[in-house]
Amino acid sequence: MSGSACGCEATSLADAGPTESEEHTPWWRRTSVIIPVLSGFALVAGLALEWFVPGALPEPAAQVLFWASLLLGASQFAPGALRGLVTRGRLGIGLLMTISAIGAVVLGFVEEAAALAFLYSIVEALEDIAMDRARTGLRSLLTLIPANATVLAPDGTTRTVPVSQLAAGDRFRLIAGERSATDGVVRTGRSSLDVSAITGESIPVEAGPGDEVLAGSINTSGVLEVEATAPGADNSLTTVVGLVEQAQARKGERARIADRLARPLVPGVLILALLVAVIGSLLGDPGLWIERALVVLVAASPCALAISVPITVVSAIGAATRFGVVVKSGAAFERLGGIRHLALDKTGTLTRNRPAVARVLTVDGFTEAEVLGWAAALESHSSHPLAAAITAAAGPVRASGPVEAGKETGRVEAAEAAGAADRESARVEQLTESAGQGITGVVDGARIAAGSPRWLDPGDYAAEVEELEGRGMTVVIVHRDGRMAGAIGVRDELRPEAGEVIASLGERGLGTTMLTGDNARTAEALAGEAGIADVRSELRPEDKARAVAELQESGRGPVAMIGDGINDAPALASADIGIAMGATGADAAVESADVAFTGDDLRLIPRAVDHARRGRRIINENIVLSLAIIVVLLPLAITGVLGLAAVVLVHEIAEVVVILNGLRAARVRGLVALDHRPA
Repeated sequence: MSGSACGCEATSLADAGPTESEEHTPWWRRTSVIIPVLSGFALVAGLALEWFVPGALPEPAAQVLFWASLLLGASQFAPGALRGLVTRGRLGIGLLMTISAIGAVVLGFVEEAAALAFLYSIVEALEDIAMDRARTGLRSLLTLIPANATVLAPDGTTRTVPVSQLAAGDRFRLIAGERSATDGVVRTGRSSLDVSAITGESIPVEAGPGDEVLAGSINTSGVLEVEATAPGADNSLTTVVGLVEQAQARKGERARIADRLARPLVPGVLILALLVAVIGSLLGDPGLWIERALVVLVAASPCALAISVPITVVSAIGAATRFGVVVKSGAAFERLGGIRHLALDKTGTLTRNRPAVARVLTVDGFTEAEVLGWAAALESHSSHPLAAAITAAAGPVRASGPVEAGKETGRVEAAEAAGAADRESARVEQLTESAGQGITGVVDGARIAAGSPRWLDPGDYAAEVEELEGRGMTVVIVHRDGRMAGAIGVRDELRPEAGEVIASLGERGLGTTMLTGDNARTAEALAGEAGIADVRSELRPEDKARAVAELQESGRGPVAMIGDGINDAPALASADIGIAMGATGADAAVESADVAFTGDDLRLIPRAVDHARRGRRIINENIVLSLAIIVVLLPLAITGVLGLAAVVLVHEIAEVVVILNGLRAARVRGLVALDHRPA
């Protein structure tokens, strides 16, 4: 074998199996599988001749088959074990098996040696297949990227280029049914994008000018012109794969525990076998006790312990990517299953990070469409962060949240097509913008002003405006010809699933804390709606890191931090587990985090926790089972209750059980599926 997690050293998981080209080869065409299978055929054929064919002639033929089985099986581990001993002084489990096989042959048990070699080599092959199964799930993400892209030249002509030649700034065409070759931003066209393979969202998302397109997204209808924001060879999907492959090169805390338990067992078993042989020979038949010493070598071999944790961790990490969770290391995966408190950033994590019109007040005599239309006519010429929210609300888009008409609440409806057309055709003259205050201008002959309540008098609606601000909204007052016409409340709204997720985390025994740099009034309002009682507001990046440290020191258990911005990086790094909201978020946040979500649905949090907790349970089961195998087989081997063949069979069957149990971590169907709903 080309290295195996069965060798009790902390070798890289990425080095434990075949090359990338071999990973895509069917198992029945791999020499690492074919050779053990041939060894098994030879062993079975030899046993059949020995057991079922009478006469003396079958005996030599059976011995030839046993030797063939032994040599084929041993070829998969003996050369590597001997090289490791000579070049690095490594006492691996393969060396134990080699010594046991040689001893069995010396004692005349060729049949038992063949069985040992076959079973050990086939377990090694199963382990490689299990590792490859996880890797295949990760690298299959790259198949979502097409081989070519249709690039638009400045003169309007098109050319087809390999994706590897696509550069940031290039514009490419995306027709219905095509996958996006890289990350980009829509410049022209409208469509729906199927991003289920990337983020796990089952409902296609609308995309229009200015909207982001992730590599691998499928355009379901229409034609989009997309400007690449990343090279074709270095986009969000390649980043995700790179992050995940880091996990294959690291082991979690329990993997290190398994190594620490297994490493002293190897020389310990050799010493124990030597003592059994020497002391037994002094007290009885040397041949009998040397044979039992060889059986002890096999019985106490900690192969199952060494492979139990890596198999589980790699399988679980590979499975997590299938529902949008990228875990950067085995240690992170195991810590994720043990968290007891979650600190959440507000902007971009609990909220959408896209301010939207949440409330509208209108004075008698004016309609909502008029107030939004007048404000949008001015704001369309402004670069203020609130301008986009107001112009969007006045267009053919429905805002989220109730509306107040006068003093009655309803729901903010986007202006109808006719209203939108009126706004687009409105003439704006004498435009003046006052920094930090507002903007004024003449719209179709009427003087319109839109700005802060500290700049424009809300008149009789001062109490209502104050109430909106108390709910965490930024209020824009709209005047027409010096008279109050209405007020627009803008807020970065909570994600629709936020309340559900916080309640779900509470049911799982996890506490929650909001950490934000926003003002206390807005933070308290949004936290109240989400169901979070512990709120820390007006925090700088270093303050967030200190808040996480305080949570850790308060005895609340291991603390995870989830955020998406550069200002969250210190807190993500200082938490027991840092979770980046979106693997394509701020580079500093992703690099500082241990876990990244490829999507932005908060319901990934409880799902990821459930998956990690289940993985930890399987890891614990495998460790206990592996140690139990050794504890049970050792006395049976020393006392002679079980012979070499029986111990080999029981031991290797138990290893197969451990591997199959570890592969259970790759299952995700048992987890509660995300209930995707359009926002």
